[in-house]
Amino acid sequence: MNAKDDQVTVGEPETIRAVPVRHPGRWVAAAVVAVLVAMLVNNLLTNEAYNWSEQWKYLFAEPVLNGVRNTIWLTLAAMVGGVLLGIGLALMRLSANPLLRWAAWLYLWIFRGTPLYTQLLIWGNIGALFPALGIGIPFGPQFASWETNALYSAAAAAAIGLILNEAAYMAEIVRAGILSVDPGQQEAAHALGMGRMLTMRRIVLPQAMRVIVPPTGNETISMLKNTSLVTAVPYLELTFTAQTIYSSTYQIIPMLIMACIWYLALSSVLMIGQYYLERYYAKGSVQGDAGRGLRARLVGGSGGAA
Repeated sequence: MNAKDDQVTVGEPETIRAVPVRHPGRWVAAAVVAVLVAMLVNNLLTNEAYNWSEQWKYLFAEPVLNGVRNTIWLTLAAMVGGVLLGIGLALMRLSANPLLRWAAWLYLWIFRGTPLYTQLLIWGNIGALFPALGIGIPFGPQFASWETNALYSAAAAAAIGLILNEAAYMAEIVRAGILSVDPGQQEAAHALGMGRMLTMRRIVLPQAMRVIVPPTGNETISMLKNTSLVTAVPYLELTFTAQTIYSSTYQIIPMLIMACIWYLALSSVLMIGQYYLERYYAKGSVQGDAGRGLRARLVGGSGGAA
């Protein structure tokens, strides 16, 4: 072989012809969505059944605002009471005492296994089951008694029904959050002399909040809508107020759409609050520090290179 044969002729590389990938399915889907949105907007603007003027007339009327206030306080009461009672039930589920475990399981079985609407009907008519409420010795004489209907209002029936039902679901959410914490941390806290309740309050629950907050936020939004079921009591919340209005004006669809607008506005506020709560409790976690850690490594790397 000659030296000339060993030489490799090096020429200019060929220009790469990049052909973009076609996505016809995306264009078809976008066209379908655009047509549906256009149809929806056209229906909202041209369908006289919405009667937007009627909705605007009652949107900020005093009966509607009163229904909104009742809906808000019922949601807050149900969630605060449900969370507190749910924490207690979760601790009972995790207790070493079998009697406490089975009592908590029975509570969850009853309230998660029956419809909320049916429970509210029972609480609204509890006076038929217990005509009188008294104070005395169990299975013995009573020192004082009162008629149930005299002490019991529709607001109390609605709040109690929502709280007891929500507690059953919050108990499982809290229990899942507690179980997500490494048991070794509890053992270390006990070794340092911390009691069970102090360990739970200072060590376990702050870390469990990362798991507890997201589903609790969803439960809060769901509870806002579940307050519409207290019409079973009955109690004047937002949906029941809309029903009382259209029962006299016969504007059924406008009043129901108006109620939906209020529910959407309140749910949006709760969603924003949930976002900031999740971001707060994500501090120190991998998800919460991923962005900051990446930026720190990039800045540190550039500084070292310099």
